[in-house]
Amino acid sequence: MSVQQDPPASADSPPPRGGVASHDSLAAAAEATRGLQGLSTELTARVPHLLEAMRSVGTGLELHSTLDRICETAAALADARYAAIGVVGGEGEGLSDFVTYGVSGTEAAAIGRLPAGHKGLLGALIADPEPLRLADLTADPRFEGFPPHHPPMRTFLGVPIRVQDRIFGNLYLAEKKGAEEFNDYDLHMLRVLATEAGIAIGNARLYEAARQRERWIDGSVAVTTALLSGEGVDDALTVVAEQARRLADSAAGMVLLPAAEGGLEIAAVSADDPGESLGQVIPVESPIVALLLAGEAVFVQDSATDPRMITKIAERYGPSMLLPLHSGGRVLGALATPRARGGKQFTEAERTLATQFASQAALALMMAESQRDRERLAVYEDRDRIARDLHDLVIQRLFATGMMLESAQRRSIVPEVQVGVGKAVDELDVTIQEIRTAIFALQQGPAEAPSGLRTRVLREINMASVPLGFKPAHRFVGPVDAMVGELTGKNLIAALRETLSNAFRHADASRIEVVVDATATLADGRRSVRLTVADDGVGIPEGGRRSGLRNLARRAEALGGASSYGPGLGDGGGGTTVVWEAPL
Repeated sequence: MSVQQDPPASADSPPPRGGVASHDSLAAAAEATRGLQGLSTELTARVPHLLEAMRSVGTGLELHSTLDRICETAAALADARYAAIGVVGGEGEGLSDFVTYGVSGTEAAAIGRLPAGHKGLLGALIADPEPLRLADLTADPRFEGFPPHHPPMRTFLGVPIRVQDRIFGNLYLAEKKGAEEFNDYDLHMLRVLATEAGIAIGNARLYEAARQRERWIDGSVAVTTALLSGEGVDDALTVVAEQARRLADSAAGMVLLPAAEGGLEIAAVSADDPGESLGQVIPVESPIVALLLAGEAVFVQDSATDPRMITKIAERYGPSMLLPLHSGGRVLGALATPRARGGKQFTEAERTLATQFASQAALALMMAESQRDRERLAVYEDRDRIARDLHDLVIQRLFATGMMLESAQRRSIVPEVQVGVGKAVDELDVTIQEIRTAIFALQQGPAEAPSGLRTRVLREINMASVPLGFKPAHRFVGPVDAMVGELTGKNLIAALRETLSNAFRHADASRIEVVVDATATLADGRRSVRLTVADDGVGIPEGGRRSGLRNLARRAEALGGASSYGPGLGDGGGGTTVVWEAPL
């Protein structure tokens, strides 16, 4: 083992830079390589390759692709078979992400869980972020062995990556090709590349943070728009759960409300299998309930092992955010966004944005509640006015008319007239009783009816219009609300959400048309409901991902239906048309 320290800088060398550059990458490259003057001919000959590598690293702004590019560039520069970047967690302990190069997808799947970085050589580099060069890493006393199916590695080189004078992570190389170990030149090249990588990562992190904030803001706007559109309470809570799950990239989104017997009840769920969680109560003796009802956020690293998580549902999840829904000094409930077991920890930025989202959602819920109260009061007032008019005017007139008819009946000497007038009086009495029954019904509070499929489709379209920047056209065919059952309706809404989300993320469309047809038939002749979503975007590229389309197909097939896609609305069939249908 040999630990390499930084070589002394020359007298005219500038101070080290670890932050986001204020000049372009060529200036950064010139400064970073100035210390290489006077070195050997071999190292000087490799400077053009280094400059090209630095130029490659500095292109692009998406963080994960930047990390991939750094790994690939470092491996090529030092002629290494494997490369990796371990991203240090927010607390400076362990690794929050691990990006590799040279390890195939099959090998990565066989290895399984990524390294945590709490111990071993990776942990040592986190505790002491200095360059480390080993001829045989397996001979180092800190080495604790490879996990099963890990490819064999011997030679090793690692350097820290700093972003704005803070350790972002470490860049690792393994298995030098055609040599016994990595040499001094490789170390010098990698240190310079790590400097440029720090600049590129800093820029990518700023860009990623801006995009992340934009997504959460759009999500807050979508929630507010949906909540104030007049939906029922259950639908409003479901909107909050769905948006929170999407924005937090979590396995589930849950809204919890105070339970009658104490504790918090899961009132709305957005998950692959929501039925298992909906209605469950977190008992009042849970320490987390007390914190949430006091308005404090709770962040859990692993729900399955945290002693504060005392319900069985927690065993299925890993990192979790539990946020109070409080506004104006009032705690309405809580919002939970758990990730799957083994999932990435929530970053500090994600925690801050989620907390702000929860506050905005709570405010929107209160505004929606106030709006519904005003609308309900207006309905009650209108019903009271109608009831008074019916009682004071209509019934009195009918009663007076009956008195007049009875008087005419007594004066008539024609039996047929007396019988006919008597029947009319009897009918008036029945009418008066029916009106009184109607008056009584008007004075009762109306029960909230669940929103129909048509309303839920319009809600999804309105929500999608925020990130799209325009409102998709829509059309309904047939008695949609009357014909489509609850289970089919829920899956149709999920399919619509998936297609609109794909159109926003991938299609780059300027026009989208949505059609829900309750008069369609399947290929075997069964009556069905058909959802058609067509756009004029870029279409589905050859070799592109098909996970969303597979999800649509699975939903349809589970109901006995089908899903397909074809040409879209653009010129010459440009864009995509997705058809999803299920039997009625």
